[in-house]
Amino acid sequence: MIASAGQAAPAAPDPPSNDDCLKCHGNLDASAKFTDGETLSLYVDSESFAHSVHGGKLACTNCHTNITAVPHAARQFKDRRAMDLAYYESCKQCHFAEYTRLLDGVHYAALEKGKEKAPTCVDCHGSHAMGPPAKPRMHISETCAKCHTAVGAAYARSAHAAGLAKGNPDVPVCTDCHHAHDNANPMTTASHLRISELCARCHTNEKLMAKYGISTDVLTTYLADFHGLTASLYRSEGMKPAALTATCTDCHGVHDITWVKGPGSGVIKANLLIRCQHCHKGAGPNFSSAWMGHYEPSLRHAPLVYLVKLFYMIFIPFVVGGLIIQILLHLWRVVVNI
Repeated sequence: MIASAGQAAPAAPDPPSNDDCLKCHGNLDASAKFTDGETLSLYVDSESFAHSVHGGKLACTNCHTNITAVPHAARQFKDRRAMDLAYYESCKQCHFAEYTRLLDGVHYAALEKGKEKAPTCVDCHGSHAMGPPAKPRMHISETCAKCHTAVGAAYARSAHAAGLAKGNPDVPVCTDCHHAHDNANPMTTASHLRISELCARCHTNEKLMAKYGISTDVLTTYLADFHGLTASLYRSEGMKPAALTATCTDCHGVHDITWVKGPGSGVIKANLLIRCQHCHKGAGPNFSSAWMGHYEPSLRHAPLVYLVKLFYMIFIPFVVGGLIIQILLHLWRVVVNI
């Protein structure tokens, strides 16, 4: 029916309320079948949804925008994954900033290549009962471990995870290093050369490191040696060398980072040479002795090197200053005798 001139058009029907949806979806037996034969439970726990981050803020139809009336036509999907892929872009209606960052991430790149197992929003955040993503903080790494099983197991043995399990908020979780939505491919040359910058976010924080008795000279001492200088050059010039120079993870490990003084550590004195030999084939027993660790020379760390350095800091200015005085006296004598 077309409204006549001066007559108000009929109001659009209100979308179904949550209570309307729960008349069916509040039933424990509610289910449907995918075309591959798998059964999907359609039950939604109203209490879990009410206590989720969306509870009291969103209606069912805010996400399920295709539902305009109850009852509604059933949608057919090949399998559970096809259903997830059909719905995951609903999140961008509210979370557009996160969605745009996702477009730059390695997960979205995998989806674009047709890899349907790459995670989408609901794989990490859940659907109806989603809580705050970082509460508890351990939940972040547990979420990533659902797909990255081996990496999750290695991280669980690390010094970082040990602190996290005790409720320590200072230690990093997956998203601190890899980001949440715009996570880049960690296997590229560019990512490898940025590792020292990544570690420096925490390890150059004097207040934070003082709590654990860790030196904050780690970045400056690394950048001052051959490995750091080479990595900095490669990165600044945008080079892709055939052989990469060592960065933090080459010596300390990647996800299985452990204590430098622990019995199983790969960087303590007893095992340092083994680490060096990964790149420096045939390195002898004294090879690693030339390295002072991540410390500036002092009376406590490398006292002999510190004293030699102090001697030259005094001796060289003394010699150069004496030479300048000698030249000035010689010029004065020439001028006076003219």
